[in-house]
Amino acid sequence: LMYEGALCAVKAGEEVVPAAEVKALRARIRELERLLGRKTMEVEILKEAIAIAREKKLLLRKPLSKEEDIP
Repeated sequence: LMYEGALCAVKAGEEVVPAAEVKALRARIRELERLLGRKTMEVEILKEAIAIAREKKLLLRKPLSKEEDIP
């Protein structure tokens, strides 16, 4: 049966890849997807931190009112 499957793949012009290689490549894809998810979360956290920092910066730039102004 395996021999027949290999013949079908070769007849179709497709490359035959060992099962171990397919398994290793799938594991690599899972790892890369996990890392991508982690980096995406980091980017979102950093974007929020930048937005908060910009808001604080704008609040600190506000001029003092006359009551708060030190002579």
